[in-house]
Amino acid sequence: MASVEEKVEEYYKAQLDKLHIRHYGKTEEINSSITKALKEADSKSGGSGNNYPDIQLLLQNSTRRDIPVMIEAKGTKNKLEKLSKDGNIELKSTGKNPNSVVQKYAVNGALHYGLAILDEGTYNEVIIIGINGTKLKDSVLSDPEIKAYYVAQKNGKIPKEINNFDFSQMKNENLDSFYSVINQLLLTDKELEQLKRDKEELLEQSIKDIHQRIYEDATIKNLLSTNDKLYFFCGLIMAGLTTQGVKPLETTDFYGNDDQCDNDGTKIINRTNSFLQKKKCPNDKVEMVNNYLKPVFEKRDLWKPINGESVIKSVYKQVKEDILPLLESNIRLDFTGKILNSLNDWVSIDNDKKNDVVLTPRFVTNLMARITRTNKDSFVWDTCMGSSGFLVSAMDLMIDDAKNTIKDNTVLDSKIKNIKQNQLLGIEILGNIYILAVLNMILMGDGSSQIICGDSHKEAPDFIKTHNFPANVFLLNPPYSAPGKGLNFVDEALSKMQTGYGAVLIQENAGSGQGDVYAKRILEKNTLLASIHMPNDLFNGKSSVQTAIYLFQVNCPHEVDDMVTFIDFSEDGYVRQNRKHSTQKVNLRNVDHALERYNEIVAICLGKKPKTAYYTETNELVIKDTITLNGDDWTFNQHKKILRLRKRTLRKQ
Repeated sequence: MASVEEKVEEYYKAQLDKLHIRHYGKTEEINSSITKALKEADSKSGGSGNNYPDIQLLLQNSTRRDIPVMIEAKGTKNKLEKLSKDGNIELKSTGKNPNSVVQKYAVNGALHYGLAILDEGTYNEVIIIGINGTKLKDSVLSDPEIKAYYVAQKNGKIPKEINNFDFSQMKNENLDSFYSVINQLLLTDKELEQLKRDKEELLEQSIKDIHQRIYEDATIKNLLSTNDKLYFFCGLIMAGLTTQGVKPLETTDFYGNDDQCDNDGTKIINRTNSFLQKKKCPNDKVEMVNNYLKPVFEKRDLWKPINGESVIKSVYKQVKEDILPLLESNIRLDFTGKILNSLNDWVSIDNDKKNDVVLTPRFVTNLMARITRTNKDSFVWDTCMGSSGFLVSAMDLMIDDAKNTIKDNTVLDSKIKNIKQNQLLGIEILGNIYILAVLNMILMGDGSSQIICGDSHKEAPDFIKTHNFPANVFLLNPPYSAPGKGLNFVDEALSKMQTGYGAVLIQENAGSGQGDVYAKRILEKNTLLASIHMPNDLFNGKSSVQTAIYLFQVNCPHEVDDMVTFIDFSEDGYVRQNRKHSTQKVNLRNVDHALERYNEIVAICLGKKPKTAYYTETNELVIKDTITLNGDDWTFNQHKKILRLRKRTLRKQ
């Protein structure tokens, strides 16, 4: 059947004219920003050349909120849109021509144009519309079909369908109400989690690809130690991140000078300094970062040109293309953990043999932040912060709570700024890990203000005293080689708090008699609320110890008749593998409602009614029981034995 694409265009242009909605044709210019975006993006065929949407609009409501609209027309049966198996709009197809899907389908082509607009940066939201039809009656389209989607940076550029869309919604007098409709098109918690997982997968794969390349390159494999690789990654990333008032660093800016004072390495150092200064990092922090980066980027083998290109330029090209776009999205990712895990595939991280550098998975840091009731008014601290994964999760919850409860934008902006600058405190003793934490928190929007490098036993008391930091949420995964399996950090931190909650992910036997004097001492001032037995392969080959989460209410002495909730969370819905060089997609798979299971654990710990029933007293995966005040019976299995003994006794009676 011959295409009737022109008639489809005519039909919908006539509608727009009737509604008095200004529209623009293929070669008309709305403004220079949109023209630039369409001109500089790859064409639908995948190469250079301009992009020409069939119809373009620029919506402007009463408050001058401008939203570009990209419309693509087709005129053939079943060519309105092409979705993948998981329901997403496809942008790449299999076969000889991976770009055929955006060329042949209306919605897919419109999305291609819409993403070009967002990538240019002037606009952070766009509407894409596909129009199609196949039949004519008296030379007029008789079977029109249309689909519209809202695509926004705040949704991670994931299209959200505008149900029952009609162009009359875009009439000038209807725009404010139409904007109210699209304002509601936000990602669900499940969609947001999937988006994070997808971006983490891309990020992890990109980091692994770069590290594999470094590892296999004979000229630099032995040039960089483990720590050097950390600093090499960090320097390239900080130099490349967008800095207000400074032109983004392009690959072409590396000239490959063979000069000790002016080379590709000095360019990285200078741009990194500019980045840190723009982020208003204190001088001592800037100096510390410089001390780590300079010895790496001063290595001649990294900056000297070989066939006109240095190693720095070559690797930066990959960072620029594959990593920076993910880090500059609005989805907050603990990317430094991905760097450490990637390096750990090839070499051992310093101190890792003692299990002192074990990075807590994001879904666990999120769980612990939630069960400690973290909200916009929390003051959260971590005295062994590693790469700051706990603080990233806490900041996420705090900002989301602020957005959900504060309606005044001025007040909201002030609150978010305060959260980042004043309500988070992290301390890390290892300098190589500390630099990652600083970068991690800067990427979160400059939450690095209170990130300290030093011994927490000395730094924490001084900081709390001098800065009046009213800590009320404590999150921790301590070094298990420390006294009491790490409970010494818990005892010390909780003693500095007046109110709130603390959660520690720790070697489980710290609560079964191996916690030294600290377990008993903790109960003298704090209440054990819950004990969560975690999966035995939680760290997926990085550590073999059995862990548990212990949840405390601060400054409330535990009494002998206080009930503790014990949960067997050994089956959390994830299946883990430890395939070297594989990403999270392979090594961590959600096979049995993992998200729902984690939500259920949160509900149980908070005393809420769960929406699911994976863990109940009936199936003996939840036990409510008392403990002694000796600090030696905190584990689920101890109380499981007691429960079964009680049941046998009752049956005999």
